[in-house]
Amino acid sequence: MSTQPKTFVPAEEYLERERKAEYKSEYFNGEIFAMAGATETHNLLAMSAAALIYGQFLRRNCRVYGSDMRVNVSATGLYTYPDVSAVCGEPQFLDDRDDTLLNPALIVEVLSVSTEAYDRGRKFDHYRSVPSLKQYVLVASDRVHVDVFTRDTVGRWVLSSFEAPGDEIELDSIECRLLISGLYDKTGLLHG
Repeated sequence: MSTQPKTFVPAEEYLERERKAEYKSEYFNGEIFAMAGATETHNLLAMSAAALIYGQFLRRNCRVYGSDMRVNVSATGLYTYPDVSAVCGEPQFLDDRDDTLLNPALIVEVLSVSTEAYDRGRKFDHYRSVPSLKQYVLVASDRVHVDVFTRDTVGRWVLSSFEAPGDEIELDSIECRLLISGLYDKTGLLHG
């Protein structure tokens, strides 16, 4: 059995290609990985999270970004596109193109069957090395369930889970709150 050798792509070449590409790809350790499309429920959850956060950012020096904002995990070299990322204070970018965020305080990933293990495992391993990241939120797309990992004052990640429609999620990292009922409102999962 023969395997084709992998071609190493330098990060600079990835960024050059990515900035011209018609579709998004992740990058890690010299390899480029195409990203799959998302379901309606996935899109509704990501947009709801971003919209609910954005509404609380009015007249504050905070920004929320959708899945077109690339994030670079400098410590590990991962380039990826979280479903939602947010920063309060001045955003820091890789270069003057302002398309690769370095200092998210919050990252939200909407889980799917094909990405859940990666989002909970290896991807979270990468994200934990981002010094500015204070909370990592995982939103289930097949049921009403949200896991919030919060970095405590000594650097441990503490898990809180939410699944009741009346549950309120405290996003201390960006001084916001999300109601489960608001997040899942259009998905049909609240009553199903």
